[in-house]
Amino acid sequence: NDPYFGKLVVYKKDFTVQVPIEASQPGEAKLKLKYQGCSDTQGVCYPPQTQEVTVKLPASATKPASAESSSLSSLSSLGGDGGQQPLDPEQAFKASIQVKNNEIQLHWDIADNYHLYRDRIKVGLADTDATITTGSIPNGKVVDDPGFGKVQVFYHTLDAEVGIKPGSSDSAVVVAGSQGCADMGLCYPPIEHAWKVNFKTGAVEPLATVPKATLEKVVSLPSSSNSAATKAQQPAQSEPVQRSQTDAITHELQTGSLWTIILGFLVIGLLLAFTPCVFPMIPILAGIIAGQGDKITTRKAFVLSVVYVLAMAVTYTVAGILAGLFGSNLQAAFQNPWILTAFAGVFIALAFSMFGFFELQLPSSLQSKIMQVQNNQQGGTLVGVAIMGLLSALIVGPCMAPPLAGALIYIGQTGDAVLGGTALFAMSIGMGLPLIIVGTLGGKFLPRAGAWMDAVKNVFGVLMLGVAIWMLERIIPDIVAQALWGILLIGAAVYLSATDPLKEAASGWSRLWKTIGVILLIWGSLILVGVAAGGKGSVFTPLAGLSMGAQGGSAQPTAALSFTRVKNLADLNTKLAEAKAEGKPVMLDFYADWCVSCKEMEHNTFSDPT
Repeated sequence: NDPYFGKLVVYKKDFTVQVPIEASQPGEAKLKLKYQGCSDTQGVCYPPQTQEVTVKLPASATKPASAESSSLSSLSSLGGDGGQQPLDPEQAFKASIQVKNNEIQLHWDIADNYHLYRDRIKVGLADTDATITTGSIPNGKVVDDPGFGKVQVFYHTLDAEVGIKPGSSDSAVVVAGSQGCADMGLCYPPIEHAWKVNFKTGAVEPLATVPKATLEKVVSLPSSSNSAATKAQQPAQSEPVQRSQTDAITHELQTGSLWTIILGFLVIGLLLAFTPCVFPMIPILAGIIAGQGDKITTRKAFVLSVVYVLAMAVTYTVAGILAGLFGSNLQAAFQNPWILTAFAGVFIALAFSMFGFFELQLPSSLQSKIMQVQNNQQGGTLVGVAIMGLLSALIVGPCMAPPLAGALIYIGQTGDAVLGGTALFAMSIGMGLPLIIVGTLGGKFLPRAGAWMDAVKNVFGVLMLGVAIWMLERIIPDIVAQALWGILLIGAAVYLSATDPLKEAASGWSRLWKTIGVILLIWGSLILVGVAAGGKGSVFTPLAGLSMGAQGGSAQPTAALSFTRVKNLADLNTKLAEAKAEGKPVMLDFYADWCVSCKEMEHNTFSDPT
């Protein structure tokens, strides 16, 4: 009855295993042996071992190979004497404590070529009603342990502190637990030490027998802000880990409380609502509201907006959970050029319908049946809005922002789809709150009928074309996309009567729209000029590529970051080795044509040498 492995069969001194082998002809065979054992005297357990031995097969197929006992004589040498004998655990890990000002200072002296695991340092109290309040332990060295994976370990020495809330008695028994391994490849079972202490006088007396106590991991205790051990030993062990935004989000999911996570992701969603990820959804939702005509009310606009946002949120959540669990990105799959082109075509058709070129309507017979259903219920409209919300989430908003990436990494690593999905849903609701406000207010202030409706349709038509161009930007060259934006702005200016003469009796509104139209006309023209000059700028800085020429050619071109594209892991490792040999730092840029943040980094960050 092993204290760590339960009931099992063990062998001591020596044992023989007979393995029948059938062979068609004499020769040699390689056997792979796997085994694990422990030392009773030293109290250590060796990690699982794998060895290969070669045995001679007998000439007779009916004669078992075990008869050739001499062929297995090499087994006696497996493992050998291990070279240097391992130390006793008390010699490898010498523990001591001090008591001062209601604090227990734990200290370990670790022998050379031995190490302790950070997350296996525990502490507890016995024979007292005092309680442990805080704990402090420095960061260790991160190693890739064959048995535990990536963990933090300590070499040579370790200091930790534990805060105590005194009880009715000044005395107590302190129990400290630890576990460590030798670098030679053997691990000790958990070790416990006990001391009888007096919190008032600071007296410490080691105990030979360890009493039963509930031990807590020091890393799991609330940290104390003025830890001397942390301040003194933190720099010696390792520098503070600098986390990226994605890693910070993943860490928050791993350590934060449920309500903190929900509130945090809701706020993050609100911030993401003002990024290019969400802007294209505004004209889509506005088009849905405007499509209701003069029958729209504030309540109906609110309901439609909520249904649209809920469908979007559910889609983000489900897609995120599936992506985290199965390692696939459904949004990325929907960025196929054929799919994007098809949906862009749908938005273009909707835009031209708004402009009055044709009417998009179902056959009259089908319209009659739908009208009969809608007279009895409003579910059909809501289902259609929900479908648009679903498609908007997959097609229009493929942003891999740090919160989304962090949630996906957390789901993939832990399999906790409930917490990860809850965080994604809270983030999606935060992204959708401004959409609900815009949709509701839009339904209240949209004109009900008259000539104003034609102007509103024209505005939504331009917005639909903008969404189509925005989607196509992911698969077409930048210079072509800039040209399309310029043409769209000029077309919008024409619809705003920028090229028509202004009547003498024109109203103030007419003059305002004409002013906006002239601005759009100039803006679109500048974009086309920039495209004709090579398209080095952007939609918002169309003449950026011409600024150097305006200085008479005296200015030197600014140096932007130059990335080398690698196609596989082997190429990456080669480039990393070359950079290491030259002593140069390396920056990795993960890019996708459909990634909005990637394009922003390429145009705004990497192109700016400062």
